[in-house]
Amino acid sequence: MVDKKNRLTTSSGAPVGDNQNSITAGRRGPTLIQDVHLLEKLAHFDRERIPERVVHAKGAGAHGYFEVTNDEISKYTKADFLSEKGKRTPMFIRFSTVAGEAGSADTVRDPRGFAVKFYTEEGNYDLVGNNTPIFFIRDAIKFPDFIHTQKRNPQTHLKDKNMVWDFWSLSPESLHQVTYLHGDRGIPATYRHMNGYGSHTYKWVNEDGEKFWIKYHFVSDQGVKGLDEKVADELAGTNPDYHTEDLFNAIDKGDYPSWTLYVQVMPYEDAKTYKWDPFDVTKTWSKKDYPRIEVGKMVLNRNPENYFAEVEQAAFSPAHFVPGVEASPDKMLQGRLFSYSDTHRYRLGVNHEQIPVNRPVNETNNYQRDGYMRVDGNGGSKYNYEPNSYDHLPKEDESTKIEPFEIEGVADSMPYSHADHYTQAGDLYRLMSDEGKERLVNAVVGHLGQCTMEEVKLRQIGHFYKADPDYGERVAKGLGLEVPAEVKA
Repeated sequence: MVDKKNRLTTSSGAPVGDNQNSITAGRRGPTLIQDVHLLEKLAHFDRERIPERVVHAKGAGAHGYFEVTNDEISKYTKADFLSEKGKRTPMFIRFSTVAGEAGSADTVRDPRGFAVKFYTEEGNYDLVGNNTPIFFIRDAIKFPDFIHTQKRNPQTHLKDKNMVWDFWSLSPESLHQVTYLHGDRGIPATYRHMNGYGSHTYKWVNEDGEKFWIKYHFVSDQGVKGLDEKVADELAGTNPDYHTEDLFNAIDKGDYPSWTLYVQVMPYEDAKTYKWDPFDVTKTWSKKDYPRIEVGKMVLNRNPENYFAEVEQAAFSPAHFVPGVEASPDKMLQGRLFSYSDTHRYRLGVNHEQIPVNRPVNETNNYQRDGYMRVDGNGGSKYNYEPNSYDHLPKEDESTKIEPFEIEGVADSMPYSHADHYTQAGDLYRLMSDEGKERLVNAVVGHLGQCTMEEVKLRQIGHFYKADPDYGERVAKGLGLEVPAEVKA
């Protein structure tokens, strides 16, 4: 007899008598539809795959904690999880590539997602960033088009370098990120050996209602290391899950990776006069102008027990704020506030925040009801509308409203007022060592050289030249072309 506690059952809890043989009409007869265990097993198997993420489909994750190390951070924000030195908050992180599918290689040249979920006592706070402090575009209206170029050609179903470089060459704001991506940090050695950034500008508000603009920097305590492109290409063929394996094994043997979190803090009024638009995600702030301030340390010390339940079903959204942290007018961020949560509603269902990995540690109270996979009692017998006359039902808390901010101008399809896409890209190039510049140019030439449209190559060379003449000349030479005369004029 099998111990009842260890007995195989159907999803409804009934014991399974035979899991090796289907019920048939005789030894050689057809299978009977009354074999409900077979039907359930096949039907569930048919539905095991949920839609993969449109972007960041391939990833790895881990649990850990964040601990505040600076007692003075509370003068900038009233966020409870940052309120005092020594305060620990459980968290979950998901690292990922951006463009590849779920089965793609870890070691491709691509930005890496760096999404952190803090399980705070005031609700979940999601900081959904990358391993780069900047991005390719600065308005969310261009995001679907950009991602289409990173995916597959609609006819051939192949990756298409013409699409990639045509879009980049017609979107000069991408130049800073293109330069960063093709530099030494474009292929991290491991997830443990890369920094993470909030990328966008966010607003912090303290207890007195003072407002500050901030940028997040997670600096790897393991140091930053990159992979040589030839090694990365080899690993993509021999061990496409190299980064996933490295992270799991490091944590499994007790070599817990950690990152120190810093913020750059900009006084609220500085945003009106700073030399760069602080809400342009294709730009960085000078550390000389706004030095980094230490906030705390993030440590990853526990692997997921089940990849699907915890990593695949993890849902991050930049719209998940807590009191003391608010959005900025960054146009790319504004679009992501909607889009990320919306993709999870499609991928996981409207009640995805009831999934354990997404569930807040504090109690949730609202009037949202029903929908697929509602598993929390659905509010029981409580009324499902507000305002109402019942004191025991949830009420709004005016003290948690966002801090008001002024706006100006007219409603229109408005471009950013700053159009200098070359200075910061050129500064990045000039910061590189001679060897670093050579590796950058080789990477660009190897990638752009796969584009078959000469007009695109020449247009992109022009952008490189405007960032730094040496940069443009070296790429042109590597491609066997000349910098267009009109660019030099």
